[in-house]
Amino acid sequence: MKFPIVSMVALVMATLIAPQPIDAALSTEQEKCQRDAATAAMKYFKSGASALAACHDGIARGSVAAATDCRVEAKASAKLAKAATKLTAKVDKSCSDPIVASLVFDGLCEGVASSADLVTCLLVDHDGVIDELLEALYATSAELTGDVGKCQADASKQSRVVGSAVLKALRGCKNKAAKEKLPAGTLCTADPSTIAKIDKKRDRATDKIVAACTVASPAFGQPCELAGDPSALASCLIAVASTAGESGSLTAYGDGSFCGDSHQAVEARIDAFFTFMTTADKVALMSGSGFSDGSWRASWAPSLGIPGLQMVDGPRGVSGLTCACNATAFPVGMARGASWNPALEQRIGEAIGTEARAIGASVILAPVTTVVRHPRWGRAQETYGEDPLHIGRMGVSFVRGAQQHVISSVKHYALNSIEDTRFIVDVNVDERTMREIYLPHFEMVVNDANAASVMTSYNLVNGQYCAENAPLFDILKNEYDFRGFAESDWFLGTRSTVASALAGLDIEMPVPNFYGDALLTAVNAGDVPVAVIDAAVRRILRAQLCFRLDTDPPLADPSQIETPEHVALALEAAHEGIVLLRNEGGALPLDRGLIGTLVVTGPLADVENIGDNGSSSVTPSSVVTALEGLVDRAGSVTIEHVADPATPAGQAAISAADAVVVVTGFTDADEGESFISAGDRETYPLPADREQLIIDVAALNPRTIVVLEGGSSIGVEAWFADVEALLMAWYPGMEGGNAIADILFGDVNPSGKMPLVVAKLEADLPPFVNDQPSVTYDYYHGYRLLDRDGADPRYPFGFGLSYTTYSYSNLSIADATLTADETLRVSFDVTNTGSVAGREVAQLYVSYMGSSVDRPMIDLKDFQKVDLAAGETQTVSFKIDVADLAYYEVGTSSWEVENITYGVHAGSSSRDLPLAGSFDVAP
Repeated sequence: MKFPIVSMVALVMATLIAPQPIDAALSTEQEKCQRDAATAAMKYFKSGASALAACHDGIARGSVAAATDCRVEAKASAKLAKAATKLTAKVDKSCSDPIVASLVFDGLCEGVASSADLVTCLLVDHDGVIDELLEALYATSAELTGDVGKCQADASKQSRVVGSAVLKALRGCKNKAAKEKLPAGTLCTADPSTIAKIDKKRDRATDKIVAACTVASPAFGQPCELAGDPSALASCLIAVASTAGESGSLTAYGDGSFCGDSHQAVEARIDAFFTFMTTADKVALMSGSGFSDGSWRASWAPSLGIPGLQMVDGPRGVSGLTCACNATAFPVGMARGASWNPALEQRIGEAIGTEARAIGASVILAPVTTVVRHPRWGRAQETYGEDPLHIGRMGVSFVRGAQQHVISSVKHYALNSIEDTRFIVDVNVDERTMREIYLPHFEMVVNDANAASVMTSYNLVNGQYCAENAPLFDILKNEYDFRGFAESDWFLGTRSTVASALAGLDIEMPVPNFYGDALLTAVNAGDVPVAVIDAAVRRILRAQLCFRLDTDPPLADPSQIETPEHVALALEAAHEGIVLLRNEGGALPLDRGLIGTLVVTGPLADVENIGDNGSSSVTPSSVVTALEGLVDRAGSVTIEHVADPATPAGQAAISAADAVVVVTGFTDADEGESFISAGDRETYPLPADREQLIIDVAALNPRTIVVLEGGSSIGVEAWFADVEALLMAWYPGMEGGNAIADILFGDVNPSGKMPLVVAKLEADLPPFVNDQPSVTYDYYHGYRLLDRDGADPRYPFGFGLSYTTYSYSNLSIADATLTADETLRVSFDVTNTGSVAGREVAQLYVSYMGSSVDRPMIDLKDFQKVDLAAGETQTVSFKIDVADLAYYEVGTSSWEVENITYGVHAGSSSRDLPLAGSFDVAP
């Protein structure tokens, strides 16, 4: 009998139980089946696309009758049938039913268990891919003449060449991954050698299309029918062809999630582990093992060759509370949310991931992707804002960056937005509200960023603690297809043994209070099936192997901590997150040539104020205060620090100054993580004494500028009209003082936008109930609530001023009518109408006209941050799947897209949307 590789290695390991990595990839039979099936599918794509294109080209030349259905045309259908026969024969020869069932496919092939089913799904899937490509290549079924016909024929040929080349290159790379000839976690779509092969074909095809299409041709369909010149047409067609190749490859090989294209080999290695691990071994992996060497350990079994996990906190940098080490202190998550710049957030995630790995950690407990329901929540500073789409986009970027180096654990799942009662509060929420408002961002970080870990929250949801909440785990693991591990929050995050295990909690942190011996007893008693344990341990091992923790463990490297590049990135993040809220009479920027003396005062002027001192705290080597930054950037301006503005000398200095900067706000004594720090904020506006200080200073000097620091929005009604300028600086990180000074002096043009609304009255916000064991969250909060109630905000969601001005024009909606499975395409122009360069956040909202259910008046659906020189105009384009406009229908437990008219609104904030249009969704 011939043993598969997996079985032979397992037998050896079972005998030796050596503390070394298992080297077991796919069996020879599995490799051959997957390789041959993918090759046959690739050949079917090439032959099928060629046959149908020949028919369409015949129509264009007039040799085939106009309006012919090419799928039933004699020659084309015969070639398709022949190609399908070849694919069937190849799969039947190489793939037995058991082998097919042992492999992981995706898309239409997900869950196939027989060679016949594999053939069917590959044919259907690749037919769909071919049709999508041909839809872009052929928009008409009529004869074409002259240059138009030649352009279409040549463009079609080159696009098909690219599609086939992408399939071939990815197939080769994925076959290497299946043999573990690529590092675990490698994505072939990002593998340099694979990209180089594809790019070579793309470049050559692009040049040929541009040469053939000397003028833009009307012969092409979606999404390339609007291409304005040959270069744009070529780019669009090549992109469509590339997507077709990637899609076909994904179906044949499966989506490896965070494992990348080595996922099949990783699963085989886990199978090998399972052959010699006892139930006790497995249960031991499902809990933390305490704290050592600057991190929290979990799932550690060196005697079995299992490296385990080393976890550190870090929403704004590696936590000093955990490792007692220095690290780069970035602005808090809310400040970075105010940047509205996902690309910047990805770089920050990568930097934090680098530093986490450099202290020997393999898991960064970040990002926080929780909705801020009320700005008084103590940990609002750790997340990105109030809108689920905006939070999701920023969280996706952080995870993508961090997971280049470590596992990212997204937290806290779910509905966690109260501190003072966080251990006991039961959040009651209806199904639709939960799915549309409080969970979409978790789906995004799982599906769009392949997050490898999720941390549950302390609170209850609808009567069940989150760590034992089966409905929440069902959504996460089954509906969102989360393939990583879920760990509890620390100590009081787990409240049961059997309920937590059955619900889907994989790891209890930080020590086994309810797991460990108690869980093993429950398994032996039959209360927890062994299959539940196996599923959890598979997730735990998958993460360790996919992130190469056995072969490439993180090692301490002090040279990667607080590098000049990371410190510069912290400054850049602070620049982009600071929001200019008020600027009357041209108070800002401060002109060094006109300002003689600038007074700096306020309780935070010379205070290192970078955020909470709880689990998210960071200890940088140095922090630049606002006063230090202003002194450093002052040039010829005299900076006078008035420590006590209530004294006669202080008042005289303030009155005599050319301008006054008041730095105030909140600190870690006012807001933060409960039981470690201050907990929930007591007031929405500043405390009365801090407000009075602003009023008193403004009475002495009309050119008073306020810099606010804090973790979320702050009420300003008592004093905002008394001051000329107002900056929201948040907790701006270690370089915050320099960033504040750069913006005040105009060396940097502010570009931040509010990631949550600033209400005039706290009564305009939802009630903040942080002293009761039960609360109810309804559908509305933030800008949606103020819109519904007709309340005017002081500063709307998405609002932020600049030292230049912008205008919006030329809204274009590509299709007047769409179906639920199509894509909305919108574009418009943004112009910098001022005299200095700037960055504008262009925002796109949708409204629902005549909806049969309660919907927000407007809903953020996309945004882009655009760099614009003075006088420059750029066209920004958005693509939104119509499916993303659905609401959750509780009665049918499904997402429903209504066949109604939808409004499209574009502009600079939720209350400044000068462009409007509409489209219909038809059955």
